[in-house]
Amino acid sequence: MVVETETRLCRATGKVRSEDEAVHGISADAVAKKALFADEFARFATLRASGPLAAHYAQAENSLIKSVWPYPRVSPDFSRIDRGSSIADWGPWIDTGRIYAELFPQLKTGKLAELVEIFGVQAELDALAKEHCPKERRMYHAALYDALAAALLLVALGRRPEFARMTVPWLLQASIANPAKRAALQQDELF
Repeated sequence: MVVETETRLCRATGKVRSEDEAVHGISADAVAKKALFADEFARFATLRASGPLAAHYAQAENSLIKSVWPYPRVSPDFSRIDRGSSIADWGPWIDTGRIYAELFPQLKTGKLAELVEIFGVQAELDALAKEHCPKERRMYHAALYDALAAALLLVALGRRPEFARMTVPWLLQASIANPAKRAALQQDELF
């Protein structure tokens, strides 16, 4: 379930292109006097220490975070939480795009909006967006709206009997597209 959310606009560090404005609905004027994303380090470090970060096709978020903060704090390695190990990385990520592609290869799409529709969580998303998102940000490609959609895809997965006992390490493993990297994550040997 969604327990807590927070959202805000961040000042652009470069030019806001018309293409970006069209997709994300954020103008240069809307962000001109906002605080920088870099100011959020403590929040993101705390979130990462409490669990893995998650997104739909997480590479974009991972790249953004690493471009601003290349060196995170040491956090628990939730992929091997039973060992009590630590890691200095923003990942591995729970990636709903990769998970759904892995578990449902017959689907012709991995687009967030289409998966939300296919797996029947649009009404829940609309209700959560009304509660948590600013009115003008209740749309795909708005950060919190997309985060809520991805969270609901995880909830929908957990409602299925075959995935009712899913664990965080399993979600992290299913999030890795590369078979060799997934196998390395599944290893039980100590290094």
